[in-house]
Amino acid sequence: MFIIKNEKMNLIKIIMFLSILTAMEGKTNAQQKTQYNDLSIKEADIIKRKGTEPPFSEKFEKYAVKGTYLCKQCGNALFYSDSKFNSGCGWPSFDREIDGAVKRLPDADGQRTEIQCSVCGAHLGHVFTGEGFTPLNTRNCVNSISLEFVPEILPAGRYGTAVFAGGCFWGVEYYMQQAPGVVSVISGFTGGTVKDPTYKEVCTGTTGHAEAVKITYNVNKTDYETLTRLFLEIHDPTQMGHQGPDVGDQYRSEIFYENDEQKQIAEKCLNLLKEKGYKTVTRVTHASEFYQAEDYHQDYYFNNGKQPYCHSRVQRF
Repeated sequence: MFIIKNEKMNLIKIIMFLSILTAMEGKTNAQQKTQYNDLSIKEADIIKRKGTEPPFSEKFEKYAVKGTYLCKQCGNALFYSDSKFNSGCGWPSFDREIDGAVKRLPDADGQRTEIQCSVCGAHLGHVFTGEGFTPLNTRNCVNSISLEFVPEILPAGRYGTAVFAGGCFWGVEYYMQQAPGVVSVISGFTGGTVKDPTYKEVCTGTTGHAEAVKITYNVNKTDYETLTRLFLEIHDPTQMGHQGPDVGDQYRSEIFYENDEQKQIAEKCLNLLKEKGYKTVTRVTHASEFYQAEDYHQDYYFNNGKQPYCHSRVQRF
């Protein structure tokens, strides 16, 4: 009886251990699950509900800059700019996709072939063959709204984005461009109410926009928390309404999150600084439309051979 009882106890312990292990594995898988970007109502109508934007209505239809088009929802690299051509149909057209990036499915209408992002299933548009536009005889007809663009030729894979405002965007751009895993940094404006503002308009302080940078990074080489910590060390997150000598709300400290995971990480990092005694004033705000600044603002310090005048790295974590 004693032996049987011990065997039962051991069996119970084994079962409990396996249950705990399974639960831990489930938790780990949930934490590692790809976090998709939040979508606006307009974006969700196209990407999730398989709508179609009006022809000739969105920015990528005649866009001719060299780079890589990503999935708006998950950041998967979909098309290179050298595969884009003008078909005259009113939507961006590509004659080939990046290998493995796009999947084809029979459309609900029973006639066309739908194309989706192979990672997240985002609706991209439709593919047509036999039209003779290019030697490849293929036209991936894609909604601009389903796409993000990075002015770099990126390898196949998934990429993350981060949007930070911390004073003059020249300085934030300078330090972020040197961070391992970062593949692109664009200076621009966000957080305001004026559509496609100019630098002069933002400088008036009446647009509501902040000078900001949009970062694209390789998720296999860095992560959002690493970049957030760097951001909070290359500017002063305790300064309200200015950064160094630059005064005005457009120079405020703000983190623009694109999903719940980014929001939680931003708040975690700020709380860590507060625990260390820093009186941070950095806002945490849901990301809105990002507008690229004029060309002369891009790669500013690298092009001018100068150093940031109001940014430097201070160890805070």
